[in-house]
Amino acid sequence: MIRPAVFTVCAALGAGVGISAVAQIKSDIDPYRRHGSTQVSEYRVGASITATQGAIRNVVAMVAVPLECDEQAVQVAAEDVTSHCKEVQYRLLREGGARQLLISIPYLPAGEEAHALITFEVRTSTILPPADTSDLRIPVKPDRALKRYLGRSPYIETNHGKIKKVARAIFAELAPELPGQVAESPAGPMNDWQRVEAIYEYVLSHVEYVEGDDKGAVQTLQDGMGDCQNISALFIAICRTNKIPARIVWVHEHSYAEFCLQDGEGRLHWFPVESAGTRAFGAMPLARTILQKGDNFKVPERRKALRYASNLMVAEGLPGSGKPSVRYIQDQL
Repeated sequence: MIRPAVFTVCAALGAGVGISAVAQIKSDIDPYRRHGSTQVSEYRVGASITATQGAIRNVVAMVAVPLECDEQAVQVAAEDVTSHCKEVQYRLLREGGARQLLISIPYLPAGEEAHALITFEVRTSTILPPADTSDLRIPVKPDRALKRYLGRSPYIETNHGKIKKVARAIFAELAPELPGQVAESPAGPMNDWQRVEAIYEYVLSHVEYVEGDDKGAVQTLQDGMGDCQNISALFIAICRTNKIPARIVWVHEHSYAEFCLQDGEGRLHWFPVESAGTRAFGAMPLARTILQKGDNFKVPERRKALRYASNLMVAEGLPGSGKPSVRYIQDQL
């Protein structure tokens, strides 16, 4: 008996950018997480599969879609789905922070093409810096969900010896204090907001922005250069080594970092930091389409943890058939 071939085709983050702006100010309930103007854009997501080398069956394609979150609202504006697609649905990964479009095709005859293209209306707000940071503290009793952003992740070597050394160097002039307490520096009292800012300033001053290949926080530190992903990874690794929750935010054609502090009543707040271009700490002056938040995802169809839930297609080939061709679509319209 000839067993059917099983094909797996994956891809990384998509490309292309273009956003139209609409001036709009959101009313804020959270005094620490203040929104500025809102950008309204359309973002098209999907996959096109062609049975170029024979018929295939049990096709499932997975594509990242814009994430619904505090600063971003998402709704479907249009759908273009061919008849071969039996089902189009969405799933939020178990860790949260990543939402995928799932395209199911039971059977695709040789030479034929099937696709599902979803156009979303995306409304993304800029983030303004908090008016008062004096009572913000490093979380002292992080729960299980928050601890996810304190450990190691792919490319983020938290608690590595070289990262620890840098973390100590940044705060060498501070008295040893417990998280949440005020430390004295030559310039006067320093709160936890300023501690995180010191990490940010160190990374910006010691790493030159240079486009390049993916690499981890330690390698970025050694090289003294890196792109937005590398710089974000280093900032996050140093934060986590200092017990400060932090994570990557994946936006269209870019990434940056967020860190988490709690207020005097114990409520958690996430704040962004820009990793390339204009300096922005605790604020995000540009509203880019947000795709994922996090850097340690487990996709059921993949064996290893992923820092980004990349696009993927699995399919079975009939006897004599070969790999199909697949094109993933993630376009800012």
